[in-house]
Amino acid sequence: MEERYIKQMNFQGIGREGQELLKNSKVLVVGCGALGTVVANNLTRIGVGYIRLVDRDFVELSNLHRQVLFNEEDVHNNMPKVKAAANKLKKINSEIEINSIIKDVNSVTIEGMAENIDIILDCTDNFKTRYLINDVAFAKKIPWIYGGALGSSGSVKVFIPEEETGCLRCMMPTPPPTGSMPTCDTTGVLNTTTGIVAMIQTNETIKYLTNNKEEIERNLLYIDLWDNVIEKIELKKKEDCTCCVKGDFAYLNNKIPEAVHICGNNSIQIDFENTNIDLENLYKRLKNANISVKLNPFLLSLKVEKYDIKVFGDGRAIIKNASTVEEAKGIYAKYIGY
Repeated sequence: MEERYIKQMNFQGIGREGQELLKNSKVLVVGCGALGTVVANNLTRIGVGYIRLVDRDFVELSNLHRQVLFNEEDVHNNMPKVKAAANKLKKINSEIEINSIIKDVNSVTIEGMAENIDIILDCTDNFKTRYLINDVAFAKKIPWIYGGALGSSGSVKVFIPEEETGCLRCMMPTPPPTGSMPTCDTTGVLNTTTGIVAMIQTNETIKYLTNNKEEIERNLLYIDLWDNVIEKIELKKKEDCTCCVKGDFAYLNNKIPEAVHICGNNSIQIDFENTNIDLENLYKRLKNANISVKLNPFLLSLKVEKYDIKVFGDGRAIIKNASTVEEAKGIYAKYIGY
């Protein structure tokens, strides 16, 4: 162990004791895109003993400019992001455990994902999932680190339930209305922005896991790389917060699954819980109908009309070029059935 980690063990904030703490730590990374691939790469190289990666998506060409664990072969093979990432990470560090989960993060699945975890890293691209992470983190008393990036700007905030210094709902009581915020589809994003936000998230994680908690940044850290701005914004706990004060975990307790728009690839995900699909049989059925279809061990891909559809064994489907949830559900019913 010593030779691999000697450079960081020589740093006084880590040392041999800190390295042992990292080895015995368990981290959940929610989202394996621009932030998540950088975070997972960092955690793997520093020797965090157990990393659980969760993502519902597959690798596309437009991911490659910022999602550092993927390559063109992953695009060609329609690889799920967590599987492509895990393949790379295991070659980087065979001494740690990588648990990759191809699944949507929702109110039904997230509690199991957060089981026996020391810290949660938010590497998602939507506020609904962040509010869900906030709920499960405060319900289970697990620290979590928010990270967001858009255009040239990004932000990071550490939330530690045991400190009683506030939560995401103290900062923003409710998510922004759907459609009211810019997305990476319309605004774009720099890989330098996502890289730095993810590096800061990792750095705060190292501080927490090595018991350097006094060094953790408690303020919201905001950066804009185009305008060369770095700001610290103080956020205070709301004494009447419904989540961290009153214990009302509304997002976690709402168990109704829903279709969601996915940032970055003009897609809608349909998720029918507890609906397993025999992908091989579906492949044969579509093939017999003269539909262009491909199958790998993780998902089935088909192209029909204007739609590019990825179907997973747990019943989920990601439908590209569908404009509305209703349209996406109609395509699901037409070609997959439910």
